[in-house]
Amino acid sequence: MTAQLPLRINASQIDTFKPLLPQPLILSSRKACWDNFYFAYHRQSPYYIPETYPHQHTINIYTNPFLARVKINGNWQRKSCATGDIGIFPAQQIAPAAEFEQSLGIIHLYLEPSMLAHTAYESVDADRIEIVQQLQTQDPLIEQLGFSLKRELETGFADSRLYAQSVATLLAVHLLKHYSAQRTIIFKDSGGLPNHKLKTVLSYINEHLEQNISLTEIAALVQLSPHYFATSFKQSVGIAPHQYLIQCRIERAKQLLVKQKLSITEVSYLVGFQSQSHFAKVFRKHVGITPLAYQRQIS
Repeated sequence: MTAQLPLRINASQIDTFKPLLPQPLILSSRKACWDNFYFAYHRQSPYYIPETYPHQHTINIYTNPFLARVKINGNWQRKSCATGDIGIFPAQQIAPAAEFEQSLGIIHLYLEPSMLAHTAYESVDADRIEIVQQLQTQDPLIEQLGFSLKRELETGFADSRLYAQSVATLLAVHLLKHYSAQRTIIFKDSGGLPNHKLKTVLSYINEHLEQNISLTEIAALVQLSPHYFATSFKQSVGIAPHQYLIQCRIERAKQLLVKQKLSITEVSYLVGFQSQSHFAKVFRKHVGITPLAYQRQIS
């Protein structure tokens, strides 16, 4: 009898999860235009998953406790998982079959191997980076990042590109530091961006507030890797690039609400929010009142 080949999983392909999951995805990053980074969240009743062969480095974050059996070296072993437990499955390596005995929710994060290579020292080849498989571990940072991305997609996926890439860069650094089979050289802190590069970046962000700009796009302006740029930017400005973008959008929104007779929907689109509800939520978080209340207050 011919042995069953591992099921290939490529998160960049739209139908990759159909043969794998009985129930469809509840949430994904497919429409969010993230770069080399993918998110999926689903809930399932007890089900079976065969051996898989992921194209990307894959991280599972379990959102509730459950019992499962995992096939390791041909033998089934029972596992008890808690909320927040993590599984890490390297790209181009076989992940074991599993039989989930209870209902569960899973957040999946997928990182292209090239992301890790770009994050590491520039001479490192993606094929030389080896991530060590973790069937079950605890990692508070990865757990926090996974749930923060879930919240971001639930509230405004169309505005999440820069934030998601910042998280992906941080995640890549974390994997290289803590789960790599060999010591990997990562760019060190630079002391900040030179003034001329910082001016270029700040001008670009302020001139493109209405666009769904990416970390890679901004870093390329000053010829830096996304990780090195994000680290240098934070040292220069005091906050991360995505936080600075949000601040600029809120300040521009306040100006538009004061100076022009525009609807809240029009203002939200002009400053890069694709959802009025998401704009209102972010505005209230930063200003303390809703856009409508602010507009009435200053009119």
